[in-house]
Amino acid sequence: MATTKVAVTPMKVAQVPRPGGDFEIVERDVPKPRAGEVRIKVQACGVCHSDQLTKEGLWPGIQYPRVPGHEVAGIIDELGEGVTSWTLNQRVGVGWHGGHDNTCLQCRRGDFRNCQNLKVPGISYDGGYQQYMIAPVEALTPMPQGLSDVEAAPLLCAGITTYNALRHSGAMPGDLVAILGVGGLGHLGIQFANKFGYKVAAIARGQEDASLAKKLGAHVYIDNKATNPAQELQKLGGAQAILATAPSSKSMSEVIDGLAPNGKLIVVGVAFEPIDVAPVQLITGSRSIQGWASGTAADEEDTLRFAELSGVRPMIETYPLEKAGEAYARMISGKAQFRIVIPSGAARARDLVAYGMRRISPVLAAKAPARHFLGGSRRRISPWCLTIFLLVLQKLGLTRSHPLAIIRCTHPIGRKSSTCRRARNIFS
Repeated sequence: MATTKVAVTPMKVAQVPRPGGDFEIVERDVPKPRAGEVRIKVQACGVCHSDQLTKEGLWPGIQYPRVPGHEVAGIIDELGEGVTSWTLNQRVGVGWHGGHDNTCLQCRRGDFRNCQNLKVPGISYDGGYQQYMIAPVEALTPMPQGLSDVEAAPLLCAGITTYNALRHSGAMPGDLVAILGVGGLGHLGIQFANKFGYKVAAIARGQEDASLAKKLGAHVYIDNKATNPAQELQKLGGAQAILATAPSSKSMSEVIDGLAPNGKLIVVGVAFEPIDVAPVQLITGSRSIQGWASGTAADEEDTLRFAELSGVRPMIETYPLEKAGEAYARMISGKAQFRIVIPSGAARARDLVAYGMRRISPVLAAKAPARHFLGGSRRRISPWCLTIFLLVLQKLGLTRSHPLAIIRCTHPIGRKSSTCRRARNIFS
């Protein structure tokens, strides 16, 4: 593992000691940024399926121990030498695109996304499963104020992947666009497609996801377990684009004949089996298949801004850093609804309240922002009202912390106890 100059203050890190090894929670010294780098105080980090590349050693050349994480939202804590375009305490994000060499043929042509020496956080250098991380300036994207850290983190990989693929699909407003899969990528793809003005068809197995897909913005739901999805798409006129988010080559093969003339199957779900397609299927109608992977820091900025303005938000579950192994296992199991985020204590409290308010009542969220519950005015809120509110959050599965342990910090009787002092730190 590459060495850097470090300070003496320890930080917590969730690292993978070797390929296939279990996560370890260890303490390290806080690193110092070198020239052209910044140090980020991590506020939230998403847990992505691609973290498996680090966990299982599937990416060649990884140096261990390694800290995964490429969906990072945080605050610039220190500037390296020569860094002038970023400022201390600025909110930033770091996604899959963790840096490029600026010298290869692709970079010289401006195609940084396909840099031959692309850097990826959590693979090329330590990522966001830690309290502080180092990142090169070309990996940074500014964070809009309208997005919380927990909300923004998954958008830096799952969000940009679906947003960027759709906006380069060639589909126009009013065109039929299908989203294959209603999961970690698909639930965002449906929202983006709806906001782009497409007629959205969601495709998944069984009827379990039908209601959710329509709530997310799908106009049509197709059960590919009970029907032929290609035929159903053709009944609707054929899809100008199909965004394949489900990691199933078989499912992708089944929808190719559902493309309209000049339609495109865009593959973002990672699968290792071949897609079954005959040349005549592509030649007839001039159809095509294209893979798409993430985007640059500038694309991440576009994604975050669009999500802020349009209201696209990920559905999340949260785990503390100390339970990074559980968070990863939950993600790998496919049972998460739908993205998993590891937040810092302060970000966890602020963002869960804001997120929960939107889930419970968008009207309440608009009239009473989270800062009314957290921040300077929090002591004017009845602790019992806030307790009830947090109990609702817990019932929705949005927090695993016991609300009373958090709320006692605002009650006069308990402010001096050590438990309440720790709880009060969540709000600072």
